[in-house]
Amino acid sequence: MAQGQQIFILPEGAFRTTGRDAQRNNIMAAKAVAETVRTTLGPRGMDKMLVDDIGDIVITNDGATIVEEMHVEHPAAKMVVEVAKTQDDEVGDGTTTAVVLTGELLSNAEALLDQGIHPTIIARGYRMAAEESQKILHKIARKITLEDTKLLVEIAETAITGKGAEMSKDILSALCVKAVQQVSEDSGGKIVIDLDNVKIEKKTGGSTNDSELIQGVVIDKERVHSGMAKKVENAKIALLDAALEVKETETDAEIQITDPSQLTAFIAQEEKMLKDMVDEVKKSGANVLFCQKGIDDLAQHYLSKEGIFAVRRVKKSDMEALAKATGGKIVTNLKDLNKADLGIAKTVEENKIAGDEMVFVRDCKNPKAVTIILRGGTEHVLDEVERAVNDALKGIAASIEVGMVVSGGGAPEIELARQLRIYAESVGGREQLAVDAFAEAVEIIPRTLAESAGMDAIDTLVKLRAEHDKKNVDMGVLVLKSTTGDMWKAGVIEPLKVKTQAVKSASEASEMLLRIDDVIATKKSGGGGPPGGMPPGGMGGMGDMDM
Repeated sequence: MAQGQQIFILPEGAFRTTGRDAQRNNIMAAKAVAETVRTTLGPRGMDKMLVDDIGDIVITNDGATIVEEMHVEHPAAKMVVEVAKTQDDEVGDGTTTAVVLTGELLSNAEALLDQGIHPTIIARGYRMAAEESQKILHKIARKITLEDTKLLVEIAETAITGKGAEMSKDILSALCVKAVQQVSEDSGGKIVIDLDNVKIEKKTGGSTNDSELIQGVVIDKERVHSGMAKKVENAKIALLDAALEVKETETDAEIQITDPSQLTAFIAQEEKMLKDMVDEVKKSGANVLFCQKGIDDLAQHYLSKEGIFAVRRVKKSDMEALAKATGGKIVTNLKDLNKADLGIAKTVEENKIAGDEMVFVRDCKNPKAVTIILRGGTEHVLDEVERAVNDALKGIAASIEVGMVVSGGGAPEIELARQLRIYAESVGGREQLAVDAFAEAVEIIPRTLAESAGMDAIDTLVKLRAEHDKKNVDMGVLVLKSTTGDMWKAGVIEPLKVKTQAVKSASEASEMLLRIDDVIATKKSGGGGPPGGMPPGGMGGMGDMDM
């Protein structure tokens, strides 16, 4: 082979970065995402305004929403977005914590790489620290049950504090706790909570304080006939998954009519069929009908005359919610409808909210499906209130299902760091440095909280470490008072799962990124440059560093 001759094994236009450059760029991209959301952490966190390419605006400080709306293109940054998504899916709250922790773990790993420590040793040390963290967190957690309403309200308030809905956190927290307690079910001694049974309806107008919990279901429909009563007391509800219409034949059929009397008889027969259908509903004892399919105009007239309140073309999910709330059964054959299939509610009424007619099924007896109606001045306010309520609902559910909670305000992180440093001394070899780096990274949470409260971050950390050395494990940052204090007594409480999942996701993502020493970006078909929107030469000077 001729000396110095190049051999091309990658397609034209492919970009490749290897070794330390690849690691540096991946770490830089992940840190950039973490730095973006870091200022949103805690009760004094700031909001971000995200504007997409068609001018739609999202204003939020919810970590998962921010990283999703940013539409990042760098492959390493996408992995950090995955961390936020996992946290959001698993727990709902703590997305900012998970992203910030990932960025800090990588930042500390970079310092170790600069000292010449091999990436796999750092990854192994991080894995050991993450496993030990799970044990420590479970050790410092406290038990909680469905009956601990005061604690559950505090969990909801902690989730809502710092978001746009904070001014109404007392009202919203109480609504969320009541909703979760209502839909929770005992399955063989284990509490199971399906949050799909808590429906959220948003309506502009009024203030957030006007939000309410309906012990039943709200359907975004109106009654089918103006002759029907707007309100039905002591409702007996039929749930029908069949049309109140004359069916067309499956095959093409032709009816030949030779004189007018036959036409009259044919129309009369159709009318009778519809009348018989309505009579079946009446016979069951129902005074309210929710139909998943259509209701013929004539059938609407007969239902109105019989004093039956009817709604048509109700969504399948709403039908299932109605069945859970009212105790009724969804019937697919009208002839099978009987009294035992009916659901019960105290009232069914049609109300106008924000210009839209809606049907309220209220005061069901022990409903297993409920609706929270959220009110707010504008769409943007409502969207942020909904995000806050979702975080609160998921936080309460995660607390009850795991049955464990910890105090918030950075207290568990300080205790975790303290015990990890002790554990590091028992770890031999260079992994000890990685465990120490992990412990230091965890302290980014109380450090950020202190900074957002205008406190001196280093003084605060020193003070908290001293308190934790004295076994005061609940000492954290009281952000709103710009001081340190007992977070449990202050009612700042978080689900254990928020912490365990954040540590798990952040450590796994950082371990994976550390093990990458080669980034090969092939050219997009029909376009120049590497995929993932990286500029030629990669992100952050991928190609122009000294090799």
